[in-house]
Amino acid sequence: MNDSFHTVTTLPTERPAGCPFDPPAVLTDARKHGPISRYTHPGGKPGWLITGYDMVRSVLADPRFSSRKDLMNVVDFQLPPAPPGEFLLMDEPEHSRYRKPLVGKFTVRRMRMLTERIEQITADCLDAMEETGPPTDLVTAFAKPIPTIVICEILGVPYEDRASFQEQIDAFMGGEVSDEELIAAYTATQEYLAQLVAAKRAHPTDDVLSELTDSDLTDEELRGISLILLAAGFDTTANMLSLGTFALLQNPEQLAALRADPALTDGAVEELLRYLSVAKTFHRTALEDIELGGVTITAGTTVVLSYNTANRDPERFTDPHALDLGRQAGGHLAFSHGIHQCLGQQLARVEMRVAFRALVDRFPTLRLAVPAAEVGLRPETADIFGVKSLPVTWDTK
Repeated sequence: MNDSFHTVTTLPTERPAGCPFDPPAVLTDARKHGPISRYTHPGGKPGWLITGYDMVRSVLADPRFSSRKDLMNVVDFQLPPAPPGEFLLMDEPEHSRYRKPLVGKFTVRRMRMLTERIEQITADCLDAMEETGPPTDLVTAFAKPIPTIVICEILGVPYEDRASFQEQIDAFMGGEVSDEELIAAYTATQEYLAQLVAAKRAHPTDDVLSELTDSDLTDEELRGISLILLAAGFDTTANMLSLGTFALLQNPEQLAALRADPALTDGAVEELLRYLSVAKTFHRTALEDIELGGVTITAGTTVVLSYNTANRDPERFTDPHALDLGRQAGGHLAFSHGIHQCLGQQLARVEMRVAFRALVDRFPTLRLAVPAAEVGLRPETADIFGVKSLPVTWDTK
């Protein structure tokens, strides 16, 4: 029975020409053949690629599928366990041990209390853009500084360290440096976080990391947790702000509707999250033989979950390849699902609501400064999809 399934031999490396917001054509084609396809991992290991919304969501909620790094059967050697504290690559009970102390620090209420500060940070970035004048790179002037400052303030990273930290995160998450440079950036970040944890233990301040030092977590575990929070809190939101602005500029009717109606802002953020799905794929490994969509996923087999095609599944979303800011996009998987659903999703939502609203209000004539085809995209090898730079301009008074 399994022989009738569509086969994908490798994940694609390029988006369709002229369609930077759409999933790679190979993935979209796979979804047309059904929600699950045969797949061969880069190391030659057989697996499955899941592209349908319902099936991706089902796997994410199923404890029989593991997130453990050392169980990922994707290369021809045994991967090591996730470092202490890096709970995204762990199962229960280790996962909850690290996540539970953080849950109360990223609640909807607590994140909304940060709104005024996020508004000020955003206004400062827009003031600097206005003072410097057009053209400018929206990535460096707007998309990166806002989430960097916010997450660094939440965790207590000193202001003077933010630029170097952002550079290191860019290096090991951007998908464009050599293996040696990636390892060097990762090592430098780990060393910095070790120093930061020690400083917070010695002299606690008013921030999340200082609060976490008053627990049974070791320095090594706190370093791992900090890395997850800093990297996720910066890179995903930064790319949503830049790629989201690019998408709005390429859909002028939708942008005009957003400018005209502030009530659209919340829905616009959810639709952009669905439409762009910057966190593209994740892996899960079957802990036992599991029947799924007419397939027996044998124990030890790793499946690839395609979030970007799941969020474009026509069986879940009408006209899924259209950006429609009036759509009810709730239920999208941009923040994942199940026990690993993004811890910082409420923070990301607040940042995007504030930043997109302020940008479109402050610069009503904002537009690309180069042809759309010349906007440089991050490679598919990057953990998070986005643009490398976004040159924009606007009319000055």
